[in-house]
Amino acid sequence: MVSSEQAFQRYRNEDYVSAAMEFRCNLRCQHCMIEDAMQYLRPQSEAELRRILAHNAASRQWRGLILTGAEITLHHDLPRWAAQAREAGFSHVRIQTHGMRLAQRSYLNELVAAGVDEFFVSVAGADAATHDAITGVPGAFDKTLQGLMNLEEFDHVVAITNTVVSELNFRQLPDILATLAPVQRLTQVEFWCYLPMQDRDVRGLLPSHADVLPLLRAAILDARRLDLGVEVKHFPECLLKDIRGALRNSQPQLFIDPAFWPEFARNGFFQCIYRDRCAATECLGLNNAYVAKFGTEAELLAPIAKP
Repeated sequence: MVSSEQAFQRYRNEDYVSAAMEFRCNLRCQHCMIEDAMQYLRPQSEAELRRILAHNAASRQWRGLILTGAEITLHHDLPRWAAQAREAGFSHVRIQTHGMRLAQRSYLNELVAAGVDEFFVSVAGADAATHDAITGVPGAFDKTLQGLMNLEEFDHVVAITNTVVSELNFRQLPDILATLAPVQRLTQVEFWCYLPMQDRDVRGLLPSHADVLPLLRAAILDARRLDLGVEVKHFPECLLKDIRGALRNSQPQLFIDPAFWPEFARNGFFQCIYRDRCAATECLGLNNAYVAKFGTEAELLAPIAKP
């Protein structure tokens, strides 16, 4: 069993800064956090990006820049931004993407040549039927997986995958690891438990933590056996016990339209009856929608003993 928290993650979030530069998307993911907000969220401007680059050129505060949004590869300026980031002294440029355009080798070549060396790719399911049903686009899975496999052509790039864990896919978590095992550039897998972004689970996508736990635990341990980093978000720390080091709810500093934050706050974290006596360091407790659906889970949760 892995017990050292330092053994789980391969990347330090404090080494990165993230800029939301695009709010269009060509998928229709059922779990999308910003589906409604995409209509009014404003991407960061070129001027705002230049300020980030200039600040880092002077201070070297961050080692890596993450270019994100809804689907960043839809923006035609992405290669130019990556090149500018490298010129400003960033050692790494990461894009957060569904990965479908990476299946186009000429486009992938352009991104890598511009300086993108880290690819944070969303994988919604272990097979095409599940992934495509969640993303709403037939053929999405095949393109995403081909994009990940195309990264093998470059010996200096890395892949990180993210799976939003919901009622639609939690039973497949160990199978997702098996699907990703052949991806040679893969360095870390991440599992972000679904957030409804409101006080009720109106989409019916929240599974119970008791149901998710054995499959999430199996996936974490499978990742470690594959020598992969692993990061879990939005799950109770106490339930992970000896592998609770996999939980990390921190994020890189994010530059995003301020209108996003009131929507995010609607989740209403820290709904845990043991909060005042628990020594958890990463836990966000339960959110409003989870409590409304499953209750306080008083018998399932347990406070972590203070040292």
